[in-house]
Amino acid sequence: MSALLDRITINPAVRSGKPVIRGTRISVSDILEYLASGMSEAEIIADFPDLTHEDILATLAFAAQRE
Repeated sequence: MSALLDRITINPAVRSGKPVIRGTRISVSDILEYLASGMSEAEIIADFPDLTHEDILATLAFAAQRE
């Protein structure tokens, strides 16, 4: 799981320090909101081609760890 979590970065200069997918400005909370609104993983990746299946998994693992 730590390899997945390595995909998440926190930098005060990017998105005000929100956790984001490494190398993007797409935040974990954005992805979680898309999933919660009913978007499928495929739809999210189609809208944000820089994301991968592993990025979605990393988002979910990060959120689960924060519970």
